[in-house]
Amino acid sequence: MEPRFERERERESQRDRARELQKATMERERGQLQHSLELELMLRLLLASWLVGLAASAVTTPTAKWQTLSGKAPRVVARGGFSGIVPDSSQLAYELAMSSSVKDVILYCNLQMTKDGIGMCQYDTILDNSTDIQSYYPKGQKSYTLNGEQVRGYFSVDFTSEQLFNVSLVQNVFSRPSIFDGAFPLYMLEDLLSLKPPGLWINVESNTFFKQHKQDVTPYIIEGASIIKANYISSPEIGFLKSLNGKLGKAKTKFVLKFLSQDSIEPTIGKSYSTILQDLKSIKAYASGILVPKDYIWPVNKGYLESSTSLVKEAHALGLEVFTSGFGNDLQMSYNFSYDPTAEYLKFVDNANFSVDGVLTDFPITASESIACLAHTQGNRKQAKALVISHNGASGIYPGSTDLAYQQAVSDGTDVIDCSVQMSKDGVAFCLDSIDLTGGTNAVTAFMDRSKAVPEIQQDAGVFSFDLSWTEIQSLKPQMQNPGAKSNLLRNPAANNQGKLMTLSQFLDFAKNSSASGILINIENAPYLASKKGLDIVKSVSDALTNASFDKQTEKQVFIQSDDTAVLSTFKTNTSYKRVLMIKETVSSIPVPSVTEIKQYADAVSINRFSVTKRTGFFLSGFTDVAKTLKKANLTLFIHVLRNEFIAIPYDYFSDPIVEIDTYINPLEADGIVTEFPSTASRYLRSPCVNPKANLEYTIVPSTPGQLVQAAGPGALPPAEAPAPILDPADVVDPPLPPVVAVADQSPEAPGPATTTPAKSGQPANVAGVLLSLMMVVFSFVQLRG
Repeated sequence: MEPRFERERERESQRDRARELQKATMERERGQLQHSLELELMLRLLLASWLVGLAASAVTTPTAKWQTLSGKAPRVVARGGFSGIVPDSSQLAYELAMSSSVKDVILYCNLQMTKDGIGMCQYDTILDNSTDIQSYYPKGQKSYTLNGEQVRGYFSVDFTSEQLFNVSLVQNVFSRPSIFDGAFPLYMLEDLLSLKPPGLWINVESNTFFKQHKQDVTPYIIEGASIIKANYISSPEIGFLKSLNGKLGKAKTKFVLKFLSQDSIEPTIGKSYSTILQDLKSIKAYASGILVPKDYIWPVNKGYLESSTSLVKEAHALGLEVFTSGFGNDLQMSYNFSYDPTAEYLKFVDNANFSVDGVLTDFPITASESIACLAHTQGNRKQAKALVISHNGASGIYPGSTDLAYQQAVSDGTDVIDCSVQMSKDGVAFCLDSIDLTGGTNAVTAFMDRSKAVPEIQQDAGVFSFDLSWTEIQSLKPQMQNPGAKSNLLRNPAANNQGKLMTLSQFLDFAKNSSASGILINIENAPYLASKKGLDIVKSVSDALTNASFDKQTEKQVFIQSDDTAVLSTFKTNTSYKRVLMIKETVSSIPVPSVTEIKQYADAVSINRFSVTKRTGFFLSGFTDVAKTLKKANLTLFIHVLRNEFIAIPYDYFSDPIVEIDTYINPLEADGIVTEFPSTASRYLRSPCVNPKANLEYTIVPSTPGQLVQAAGPGALPPAEAPAPILDPADVVDPPLPPVVAVADQSPEAPGPATTTPAKSGQPANVAGVLLSLMMVVFSFVQLRG
């Protein structure tokens, strides 16, 4: 009656035995006894961790009004399961998607057919990049015409399901973890059905190809309709969708036309997709919706969004649902989103004009939190006490420490704006991340003759603020920080050179009249400036605060931060100031005697984010006791510095800055997050999901560092890193500040700055080659900074 599915049932026991044999073989080859069982166990524990956090609470999510066709929340469609972490279309990818996403998540199966007519879920028609098939069939490649092009590779239609038993899945995106490669077999459609997914989406990319190889998908779908019960079936081929229309019996399956690039040709009618797009009304005859790439809705030009198209509104007016594809936390996105994937989702589901009906994503956890937690919260007040602290203002959007960076930080909901104080040669205190001007400005080209090495400050040569007058510094052009430049992850290039540096007094005046609830003044290099340059940075800061009446007011909290306990001691007499000890270095532990010393000088500690977790390569292996120790001592805990770029976020946080922030604020109880993208942290803190005890259908649950590492086999990970040093008491206390010594000016002023501007790094500049020609320096910075 349903012959193909009857055949699959008959082979089920054979497949089970074959898979057990495959597991045993893999274990012997890798020398990992019971590795597969341990892997599944650990990942299942990871799945279970997301189910925590749903305890009863008075906090509930208000009913939101959506601009979808149905008026309900957009659907989350998990492409190949949680394919951003686990190999695409594996059992654990699908299970992880179900456990970490909204309860009505739809699992997406890209259907392929085997030589013996069995349907399986697989990333692509070609098996080369997503499986290890080549190691089993080194001579199995063939050349076929696919979508009008000659393609060579391994195709599912050349192998029976039994021949594919020994083939395992591998991660097909280079930037994603490979530790699970070879751990999971190919996944058949019937296997996916056994998981009883909340929703099922089947995509058939090229039935024309399968028909050429006598594996027409149409009868396969029709014969198994009562078993498959797919919510959605999509295809780029209009002919295939028409072949199913009205033939699935009582199944309530919706058909969706999948659009490829606009200049691609639809194979069954021979028209470009851009032409088909002009006649949306005709689609209603064979489909109830469309699936389009993101740029069909929000076009991107040179990395920036253009105005949205009218596609969603036009489709909705015709009764067509609109789904959009191409979402991934580690995929290229518009500069407008500042590498925050939740900002991208919200642009499609929570804007003033429209909402798509669903998103197709490799990271369903991020799509789920965007829709269930972050949408419709723009006007919300903060739901937690943790502070959002800027790092050089919103330095991920504008050049750091400029007026524009600070204005953006305040606009983004920053609680505490920061100023790292530097001193000019003529004693003007101003805000900039580093005493070396080459990091945040074009000083390396403008004042190349002032470059020198100062071992007391840094190993590399630089152009230092104490060698330039404030007038000279004002003539410099600010530069964007680009810590991800080597991975081509640039920050807002259009903002390069924009904004002006601010004196400390200007910063304080701005802060006083802003909505920020506090300021953080960071002081470094005080001993060197006093003893070598005759500059009293501590007095300059103290006087500026007094002149701006911050020493007496109570409306705004003042934090004085330094890595030098002697500096913090000088501010002890003013009890309205909170003193923060900055620990830049990564430490693995802070013993009680060290904590006792810290409390003599500081009310709070700002620690490196990698001091609260243990690392193995780009994975986390657990929490350290650093955060717990500091909180137990009643010290305020700040964690620095957070960035949105996925390359800065360990895999355990799923390339999701929101999950990282949630992990610091909830289990680690951080009192403040220091970030270059305050809008991301602010958006999270406005969400009801920030409360782990909220009575919500879905909530953000923090990562549990170590579970991914424990799930991997011994040979799958890089060697464990040596433990970071322990913070000894002797490392806490610094010598008293030296007296300020008058130093004669020995450096004449240089000519005004040149106009050439190199890219900027977030770290002290490496200008060891500044004595080379100017052109060589400029090119080296453009290519190597970050």
